[in-house]
Amino acid sequence: MKALAPYAVSAENSRGRSHPEDAPFGRTEFQRDRDRIIHSTAFRRLEYKTQVFVNHEGDLFRTRLTHSIEVAQIARSIARRLQLNEDLVEAISLAHDLGHTPFGHAGQDALNECMKAHGGFEHNLQSLRVVDMLEERYANFDGLNLCFETREGILKHCSLPHAAELGEVAARFLNNTRPSLEAQIANLADEIAYINHDVDDGLRSGLITLEQISTVGIFPAFLESVRQEHPGIPERRLIHETVRRMINAMVSDLIRQTEDNLTRHGVRSLDDVRAGPPLVAFSEEMRGENRALKSFLYTQLYRHYRVMRMSAKAHRIISDLFAAFMDDNRLLPPQYQLAEHNRARAIADYIAGMTDRYAIREHRLIFSVGENFS
Repeated sequence: MKALAPYAVSAENSRGRSHPEDAPFGRTEFQRDRDRIIHSTAFRRLEYKTQVFVNHEGDLFRTRLTHSIEVAQIARSIARRLQLNEDLVEAISLAHDLGHTPFGHAGQDALNECMKAHGGFEHNLQSLRVVDMLEERYANFDGLNLCFETREGILKHCSLPHAAELGEVAARFLNNTRPSLEAQIANLADEIAYINHDVDDGLRSGLITLEQISTVGIFPAFLESVRQEHPGIPERRLIHETVRRMINAMVSDLIRQTEDNLTRHGVRSLDDVRAGPPLVAFSEEMRGENRALKSFLYTQLYRHYRVMRMSAKAHRIISDLFAAFMDDNRLLPPQYQLAEHNRARAIADYIAGMTDRYAIREHRLIFSVGENFS
């Protein structure tokens, strides 16, 4: 195994687990975290949760599961070059969306609206809640008992009131310090993955066209270079090759800028990382290119009328289910009925854990008169 940089997270400088355990045999602490995440129920459910398109709209579009795997691949590549902890960055990447609702951001917005009077809903907080409490697999503790650094990386964003409640894992939001470089990498690998793969899925679906995106960000330069090098290349290969080159350009830019930041700020230890500014970053030029692509995706893909119709349906399904369960908790599975002292949060846990198709089925069973009484 390649030696880690002195500012990387390691078993020696880790803050450990909430519940002490014997050291793993034949694997690192962060490999154990990764393995626990992969074997979790929440991870398996990501296969049937939306990225942009509802799961049943096509087998070729990204899901939360394929997105998480792609984030992990990008993040590991970056961590390897920077001599950081690949196992940690992979664990964070695989777990970062465990708390996401069905129906993507539309589902999250709907559930947050439903929970407004009950503390709100943030999917990053929910991901941490999943690994800390909701997974029920081990005899000695709730959750997965992950290392502090994995949990810290999962919590990418957090409001200040919630940070005050969460304690040490969220302290950086209160004292303006930074998470590990591995956590910072996972965060930007997520951005690289979703920008490029939403471009790919948007073009594949026909909701955006090559003509529309041919003047946006870095896309046109790579599109033209592929056309010049491969005259007559079929459109599907043209798109894939262009997206592949964009990912490589973003990853390369991130590595160069991060190496420069580490040198410029004289980073020598993990303490230096935590006390310093954000160190994993794109160049100013690449940040501008990414902003242009994100703006294009927002207006042309995420706000496309077909996606908005799907979002409206998702909002109705989530809102209807929440209202029905709040009105009569006997409609909930027995294990969720027990949480009468905080019914709203238990309902949010139940709904957030649903896959797209399960949420659709639950809505149909409760609200469609013609459905079987089961």
